[in-house]
Amino acid sequence: MTEQVQVHDPYQEAGQQHEADMMGMYLFLATELMLFGGLCIVIVIYRFLHPEEVVAASARLHLWIGAINTVVLLTSSLAVAAAVHLARRARAGPAATWLLAAVGLGLAFLGLKAQEYHAEYREGQLPILSDPPQFAGPVEQLFMNLYLFATALHAIHLTIGIALVSGLSWLLLKRRIALPQQAVRVEVCGLYWHLVDIVWVFLYPILYLAR
Repeated sequence: MTEQVQVHDPYQEAGQQHEADMMGMYLFLATELMLFGGLCIVIVIYRFLHPEEVVAASARLHLWIGAINTVVLLTSSLAVAAAVHLARRARAGPAATWLLAAVGLGLAFLGLKAQEYHAEYREGQLPILSDPPQFAGPVEQLFMNLYLFATALHAIHLTIGIALVSGLSWLLLKRRIALPQQAVRVEVCGLYWHLVDIVWVFLYPILYLAR
């Protein structure tokens, strides 16, 4: 594949050029990992400081909705990985199809999450929105605040990923991305999507399984 990639100055090898192209994305992903990593650490520390209250609050979360969404996101990452594999082999149509499958799964995740938020709102467990709130105490309320902030921030990142992957699919279908020369564009979007997936893989156990 690399011999088909056009090398531009100042690079002399396709591999060297590819590494340079990916460096900026790696730096961006590192900042995102620090953001979500810090948030996860706060939640874990809070769990150890107030074990009984956090367990009680976590037990009110909809465990099976979170579990289904975890499977949905893992499957979407598999679809994106397949798209990257096909893009490297200059198969634009199939790559776009797999990306659209990932978009569909991402939308399914957001739909399930919206239903979960609605259920929590009706149960008085959603901070800010629920009126009147049904929290047993300030510790449980703060845990639910952390839950809402973490999952909403994740949903925003997933929405951005859906927009990026949808646009990339359209460009592939219109043959406006030269493959495999510009397969790095698919790889970069794929890395972002995998980041969103990895973040949820950590959020699910520390939020839903803290019981």
